[in-house]
Amino acid sequence: MIKYKLICKKCDISFDSWFASSREYEKLKKKRLLNCHECGSKQIEKTLMAPKLINSSNEISKDQRFKLRSIDKKIKEYQKFIKKNFEYVGKNFTYEARSIHYNNKKKNKGIFGTASIEQINELRDEGIETEVIPWVEDKNN
Repeated sequence: MIKYKLICKKCDISFDSWFASSREYEKLKKKRLLNCHECGSKQIEKTLMAPKLINSSNEISKDQRFKLRSIDKKIKEYQKFIKKNFEYVGKNFTYEARSIHYNNKKKNKGIFGTASIEQINELRDEGIETEVIPWVEDKNN
């Protein structure tokens, strides 16, 4: 038997479920037989799991879980806003940022993409304003 922590991508509730094996989980998922007990959605995914430790001080309270869900929800709202209002330039972020800054390259929208911390620091050292925000990958996007 194996226990997985599952999350509903529709209502964001998480719950535990037992399966005979990891194959059994995959089989049920493929046949769309897994559903949320709260909203009935079939958009169920496994979440990251850590082994349960005996020390009870490591347990997360309901209040902490609520705060974490609230933070996750807020990050997803920011991401939605950014995707709607900014142009995604992917790994070309530093090149595009420099083009805009040095060549006065006009863009109808701001840009967003990926860059390493070192690249971000270099841009800032050059006087190019950048911000780093946490990004949560969502398979439903």
